[in-house]
Order: sequence, then structure tokens, then C-alpha cells
Amino acid sequence: MNTLNILLIEDDMIEVMKFKRTISKLELHHNIVEANNGEEALKILQKKDELPDIILLDLNMPKLNGIEFLNILKQDDLLRHIPTIILTTSNNQRDLLECYKIGIAGYVLKPLKYEDYVLKIEKLLGYWSINELKQV
Repeated sequence: MNTLNILLIEDDMIEVMKFKRTISKLELHHNIVEANNGEEALKILQKKDELPDIILLDLNMPKLNGIEFLNILKQDDLLRHIPTIILTTSNNQRDLLECYKIGIAGYVLKPLKYEDYVLKIEKLLGYWSINELKQV
């Protein structure tokens, strides 16, 4: 399995801690870069020195929400290919459809139970770590 460079875009620090705890519990050695909102994520991505293999994106964020971030991301020729997976509590069908129209790689609902969350993250990262990712 490949080590992934993951950009985690999440404004809720409890969710960030939960994700990191899950990575640790699963003994995964992925590199995680955090952004607290879409604006911060764009600043990280604009450096373009070390692009992530995948982006995990929350939808409900201040300043620049997930859908606004996606629209900007997909207009950039260098960044548009990065697989972006929505990791959210929102099961709003309009959000889901809008995200797929923009071009996401997946839409994962965060379960309430921690054990279920761990299983979902394990499957999600397991898939992307064996997937042949496009290298720029």
C-alpha cells in the first residue's frame, strides 16, 4: 500500500482530532496536511510544491464552503485532477448531486458511532492507497 499525502479540509477541530486518532489506531502512516477552511486549503494548494494525492473535504465551513472550494479547484488545470472526497455529516441530496456534477471522487457520510467511522475511513484510505494515482 502506498503512503498518501492527504489534504484534510475541516473546520471542526474535534473532527480533525477524530480523523488523526483513527489514522493512528489503524496504524496508517499517511501524511496529513490540515486546512481549517477552503481559503486556507487554496493557499496551501497554490504553493503547488507538494500537491496532495487526495483531498478530504467537509462541506459546511465558514468563509468558503465545500462546494465553493470545489468550483475553484476544478477550474485550475494543475489541481483539478486531485481526487476529492467529501467527508461530511450532510446527507442533503442537492449537495450530493451538486458535488458529483462538479466532479468529486466520492461522497462519504460521517457516521455517528466512532467504530463505524473507523471502518469507513479504513475502507476509504485503503482504496485510495492501492489506487493508481496520477502523478503530475
